Amino acid sequence: MSAPAITAMVHDTRAVFIREMSLILRDPFSIIFSLIQPLVFLGLFGPLLAGSIDPTVLNGASPLQWFLPGVVVMICLFGTSMTGSNLLYEISLGSYERTLAAPIHRSAILVGRSLKELAPLVVQAAIIVLVSIPFGFVLYPVQVIAGLLLLGVFGVGMGALSNALAIAARKSEWLFWGVQQSLLFPLLILSGMMLPLEAGPRWMQVIGAFNPLTYIVNAERALFSGSFTDPSIPLAVLAALITCALGMWAGIAQVRRSTT
Repeated sequence: MSAPAITAMVHDTRAVFIREMSLILRDPFSIIFSLIQPLVFLGLFGPLLAGSIDPTVLNGASPLQWFLPGVVVMICLFGTSMTGSNLLYEISLGSYERTLAAPIHRSAILVGRSLKELAPLVVQAAIIVLVSIPFGFVLYPVQVIAGLLLLGVFGVGMGALSNALAIAARKSEWLFWGVQQSLLFPLLILSGMMLPLEAGPRWMQVIGAFNPLTYIVNAERALFSGSFTDPSIPLAVLAALITCALGMWAGIAQVRRSTT
């Protein structure tokens, strides 16, 4: 890619990103409303963990120190996996077809839409973290910021995969929801997000080892507990980068093949 082509790609990506962000800013209540489910999990399910988690895992800390990172990852997973539904809506209205006809790089359409996932993810996670502080969560600002950046990279990849699925299933909308729902909850449960996998059967632990979300959750727990040296962190960085690269590749390929 030549320098002018790269400059044009960056310009087009920025334009798509601003367009997508403007839609969120026009309806900021949607970001707040989407926090209801995580807050319910945090308020009702969190206290139950006190008697179900090995005290040696907590090291005398509040159960929120273990549970909150899982909730933050859940926000990312639910939000980014459903972003393709917005694209499906645009496809049904004909808006996506007009975007394809616009004089911009097709790759920029996917990249701009995917990068948009960063902003609401960070805002929602920050709100959840701040709400938890009065209830015993100890804040390590630098490590939490690093955790959110890691989650952002993973979220961009998941958003791109969701958009790719939406384009592939544009003529059969039920297929999008069937695949999304079939993958969402197994990924969630088999990552140890809600309950430690160590308490489950061996077969769940083996499958969990092949789940990229497992490494993200483990790293988020280490970072939210103030550690930069936990061995789970480099594994999570690798998992996030692979997910992001795979999502971008699949999404860009689908956009380039799109006709309607």
